[in-house]
Parts: sequence; structure tokens; C-alpha cells
Amino acid sequence: MNQKTIDKAVKAIAEKTGGGNEGHCVLALIDMEGYPTASTLSLSKADGIREMTFCVELESNKVRRINNCNRASVCFSSEKYNITLVGTIDILTDPQVKKEMWYDCLENIFTGGAGDPNYCVLRFKTKSYNLFFTDEYDHASGTL
Repeated sequence: MNQKTIDKAVKAIAEKTGGGNEGHCVLALIDMEGYPTASTLSLSKADGIREMTFCVELESNKVRRINNCNRASVCFSSEKYNITLVGTIDILTDPQVKKEMWYDCLENIFTGGAGDPNYCVLRFKTKSYNLFFTDEYDHASGTL
């Protein structure tokens, strides 16, 4: 494990938390026919590279796909880095978790606030990672 590279990834992901336009990443899931799908969404919160949460609609295609297969990948990229995480993802509907993950931009989607019945939280847990930084050609991969 290259802790220096992991620390750089943790910092890059932390800068993307809290939703909004700057916090985008790509979530890859498997669809009902076994094909990979990728979609862009906002990161709500992150615990380093180990765990992250996203806020979505309970009736979305993402949730249907996760119910079918909870294997997932999350990718953050910029001109300076590519952070690819592979793991599993769960759907959370607990009212306390929904309240903790809420951020201001969500009010445009969920008019019922954190208690909106169509609002849920996706929790991604990393099992392996591949990190690449262009500065100093910094690269690390491994499992957690």
C-alpha cells in the first residue's frame, strides 16, 4: 500500500463532497441484462477512499440495478488524477441517515426534504482501488 498516494486520493475526494456542481463522479453498475452502465452523480459525503454516500431517487434506475446486483465502481477524474474504486453499494432509507446525508442542492429534487419518501442514500464500500496521479507519475493499487 502506498500511503502517500492514498492520502492524495483522500484529499481529492474530500474536495468533491457536499453535492453541487463540483462533486461529480461516475458510478458504474450492472443493468438487468448484465451490461455495465455508467452515470454521473454528486458525492454527498466520503470517509477517505473506504466509504462514500450518494443521494438519489428511490424509484431510479440506479436503485433497481443495485437491487439486482450490488457490485459497483466509482471513478473520480480530472486533469491531475484518476481514482477508480471497486466495491459494493447498498440502499439506505433510514430517516436518520437520510437527514445526515442531506445537502442544500437536494431541495430542488426532493420537495419533501430529508423526509421525502422518494429520497434514499446509496452507501458505497470500497474493496479495491486503482489510483493514478499525473504529478510525479504517482500510482497505487490494492485492496482494503
